[in-house]
Amino acid sequence: MLITRDDIQVRRFEQHSDRLLILTVDASGSAAAARLAEAKGACELLLAEAYVRRDHVALIAFRGAGAELLLPPTRSLVQAKRRLAALPGGGSTPLAAGLRVALDLSESACNRGLAPALALLTDGRANVGLDGTANREAADADALRMARAISTRRVPALVVDMSQRPQRQLAEMAAAMRAGYRSLPRADSKHLSAAVALALTERR
Repeated sequence: MLITRDDIQVRRFEQHSDRLLILTVDASGSAAAARLAEAKGACELLLAEAYVRRDHVALIAFRGAGAELLLPPTRSLVQAKRRLAALPGGGSTPLAAGLRVALDLSESACNRGLAPALALLTDGRANVGLDGTANREAADADALRMARAISTRRVPALVVDMSQRPQRQLAEMAAAMRAGYRSLPRADSKHLSAAVALALTERR
């Protein structure tokens, strides 16, 4: 019996990791109440879609002097919506702190076998550095540094600019993060969630 190279076949199976959608939301005073409400509505829609796909979701909010992981990775839609409804608003904008918490969470997710994807919703007016002090120049530099750190991890990401006019700093930060960038100043929650879902799907 003769065996040739063409007789030997190898079947390879591609392994897909469960996705973790990390929603990082600007809850500062500069994000006006109406825009924060739209961000909350968009997050609820994204959470519902993630629940249907059996994705994990996590929620980070940044305001005042730092950022907080309001919702660790979960598949519980009820718990996620409850935490989101209680999301407070007001205070300064520690954008870099929000990105650092998102980076730490994405790294821990990878170690658990999850595939993280990041959606950042902000108006971009960072004014608090990583050390917690009010300094706009340091805040921008820290945010850019965190964006570059995220890019080295190759985390699919989208920056949603919710300011009334596109912010150059946010576009530059998105480029440094190797993330998509969308300027959606007047988008309602439905269009906002659709843009985020589409962009993150394209960047998987």
